[in-house]
Amino acid sequence: MAHYAFIDENNIVVEVITGIDETDTIDGIEPEIWYAENRSMMCKRTSYNGNVRKNFAGIGYTYDPERDAFIPPRPDNAISFDEETCQWVISWDSNE
Repeated sequence: MAHYAFIDENNIVVEVITGIDETDTIDGIEPEIWYAENRSMMCKRTSYNGNVRKNFAGIGYTYDPERDAFIPPRPDNAISFDEETCQWVISWDSNE
């Protein structure tokens, strides 16, 4: 089994599903393409271990096509962005 994120026209994840394995096909079509065509929205595979597209997609995450990565929403206490992990660096100091 693999997980797939559906992405709206603003590159925001609106749904994540468990689907068929990424190495299988549906009617000879790769799963990302088949799911996208049948839902009329972009579909990208995601993985819990971060091996695919940096982070496991969640509803409200942004898909960045240039980085080919899912980026979580920016928390209020974010002080920077880690380009390598596509994660926000947060401050634990309540005075910032």
